Amino acid sequence: MTTAGSSQRHGHRRHHRIPRPAASLIAAVTGLTLLAACGSGSSSDSDSPAKSSSGSGSSTTIPTRDVVSGIRADPALKAELPAAVRDSGALSLGTVQAVGVSGLPHAGQAPDGSTVGLDVDLRDAVAKVLGVSWKVGYGTFPTIIPGVQNGRFDVGQANFGVTAAREKVVDFATYLNDGQAFLGGRDTTISSVTRLTDLCGLTVATSPGSTFQQILTSGAAKCAAAGRKPYRVRYFTDTAPIFLGLANGTVDVYFGPTLGLKYDAAHIAGTKFLGQISTTPVGFVTRKGSPLGRALSDAVNKLIADGTYKEILAKWGVPGTGIPASRLNPPATF
Repeated sequence: MTTAGSSQRHGHRRHHRIPRPAASLIAAVTGLTLLAACGSGSSSDSDSPAKSSSGSGSSTTIPTRDVVSGIRADPALKAELPAAVRDSGALSLGTVQAVGVSGLPHAGQAPDGSTVGLDVDLRDAVAKVLGVSWKVGYGTFPTIIPGVQNGRFDVGQANFGVTAAREKVVDFATYLNDGQAFLGGRDTTISSVTRLTDLCGLTVATSPGSTFQQILTSGAAKCAAAGRKPYRVRYFTDTAPIFLGLANGTVDVYFGPTLGLKYDAAHIAGTKFLGQISTTPVGFVTRKGSPLGRALSDAVNKLIADGTYKEILAKWGVPGTGIPASRLNPPATF
């Protein structure tokens, strides 16, 4: 996602004193993080969307409706799992550890420290259908797919979009659609982003090893072709410094996943959603040729057929992101 937080279209602020709007944005981000961080830690990894309880973006209400515990195992689908998995009753999952609420609606921390979110409900529902549990392990976004390849994890989940390069080394079992979008700050001078040349001259923040990096890299020459200054890209593995950069003017644009940026725009004061430029199927990642991919895809389709999938999407308020059917290794859009 892309954010333009600059008072100048083709540059960023150079003064060091944080202006009042930026201070408000920092306070909002800090408040959200503290809200989710308090309480004792616990483990795991909408009918209407989660909304700010005060309307100020300084607090948030996380939906708590249980849409998973009543799911029963499907013996036929469990039989698709390798014998070793059926015997152990567990699958190892590689994901990114949620901190605060900045990763919602995909994954974040509830006030009691537990991990919650759309992705969490979906993967827990899949595990219920397959009659197994998740043994959750953590890595960074760039290390999870290699961890699946080398056998550290049976399955990877971190909002991984299907790409041609990734499909060469791992399999995908899709479970929703997400997009590539942009978030702006209070002082941005543009109201929308519809193409990469809208970013020319700006500083763009995004995550390394992602489809966002791929899009920015492949489009880097577009500004020069249009006779404009190039955009500058900064990479972060955590969103906290991105929001601080938006607040103090060292970052103009945040480029990231549509669902997360829409959530941020609704909950963090001084930010606004600037638009989406593309969509991508998102899926569970498994080793190339592993039978787990088919089992996971069939489990998602079971949830779609019995209505549980729709309930999970409704809980987290993400209309338009559902898929009619899970597919194993669909054609890549990138």
